[in-house]
Amino acid sequence: MRADRLVAALLFLQHRGRVTAADLAGELEVSVATARRDLEALAAAGIPVYPQPGRGGGWALVGGARTDLSGLSAAETQALFLLVGPAATVSGEARTALRKLVRALPQTFRAEAEAAASATMSDRTSWSGLDRPRPGIVDLLQDAVVRRRKVRLTYANAQRERSVRVVDPWGLVDKDETWYLIAGTERGQRTFRVDRVVEADLTDEPAERPDDFALDRAWRDVVGEVERRRSRTWATVLIETRFVPILRDHFGRHCHAEEELDDGRSRVRIAAPTPRDIARNLAGWGSMVEVLEPATVQAELARIGTELAGLYAAR
Repeated sequence: MRADRLVAALLFLQHRGRVTAADLAGELEVSVATARRDLEALAAAGIPVYPQPGRGGGWALVGGARTDLSGLSAAETQALFLLVGPAATVSGEARTALRKLVRALPQTFRAEAEAAASATMSDRTSWSGLDRPRPGIVDLLQDAVVRRRKVRLTYANAQRERSVRVVDPWGLVDKDETWYLIAGTERGQRTFRVDRVVEADLTDEPAERPDDFALDRAWRDVVGEVERRRSRTWATVLIETRFVPILRDHFGRHCHAEEELDDGRSRVRIAAPTPRDIARNLAGWGSMVEVLEPATVQAELARIGTELAGLYAAR
């Protein structure tokens, strides 16, 4: 787990004072390229690590060698825990590493460090299959979660209608490069897509958060509800077995290969919110995909085919 390596890299730097990427690679039993990327990740996260070029150079911590984490500032500590925290939601080893880090911190830093570690989490299962850059506003929202400050959001919904609301930010989730904010509102817990946040302003008003709130549990509930909406209609189709992985890329976890047939095809179950959604995804396959049931999806495919034939047949 990369989080464990980053913690180990930091402790190794504090012990040695200055190291090369090759030194770190040998210590962590990884490639030199991986060690260099880990050092760059620490620097990018705000940890005071810097490279020294030339003979006798390497990577060093500002201020020289240290034997524990008490030399880190509050901002540097928060940066490290924001970096490591998402991995700790899925890794027992990372959680253990975080507990050790907390014990090594000055008492005044511990509350913010623990808040930063639980401010974000990662979910690598895609809902869209699209690559998106990290929104710049994520840093402001992370700060709001850690400092427990209300945020004034200008938010555009799926219909691009804008509204302004003040929310209590509870946590952020990186869903395969699409970020979501879970927050408290006047109507209870809500989930906001960060790429639809037009503007966000950090207020001085303290945010409220339930004492029993856990980001991973809240996200499981969100995922469960979204998956229920996305799988309201199921269809059974036949497709050449060699194309099943491509079909799975389109439908993700809502694609289940059930049986390989003797004619080189497979029986596959797929799901989407409506029959029209399934038909739209399958229309481009033409006769390569045969829908066995339900009749509603067959009817939608026939309608799409008729529309296309009417539009292009006379041209």
